[in-house]
Amino acid sequence: MKLVVQRVTSASVEVDEKIIGQIGEGLMVLVGFGENDTEREADYLAGKLAKLRIFEDENGRMNKSVKDIGGTVLLVPQFTLYAHTKKNRPSFHKALAPDKATDLFDYFTQKCSELIDVETGEFGAFMKVSLLNNGPVTILLEKEFD
Repeated sequence: MKLVVQRVTSASVEVDEKIIGQIGEGLMVLVGFGENDTEREADYLAGKLAKLRIFEDENGRMNKSVKDIGGTVLLVPQFTLYAHTKKNRPSFHKALAPDKATDLFDYFTQKCSELIDVETGEFGAFMKVSLLNNGPVTILLEKEFD
């Protein structure tokens, strides 16, 4: 499982010219699932995401989590995180099958919602994602249990 975490001042997701998810200060997170990912990876990364200290404290050090600052997380499903680019045209054979990935995204969203405030994009939709990166700060979180 892969997460691309970006610290943002604001972010939104639009589908069919309608905003379906929008946040102020917080994290915009691209979420991708690999072919062997399960709820175990989702549980681990939900906890890690909620505790990730990438917001500045009063001394200017990255020492606060999104929860500490009262921020929100925008989760955006992104199967292309598992693109295999050996040739010029990407292959997505390492990504989890769409039906299983949809269920796992819903599960991950629920687990995150138990810990932090969450908005989401729409799995399988053509989305327009807008964000104002804050820093910029971009962190890649990955987990694959054996």
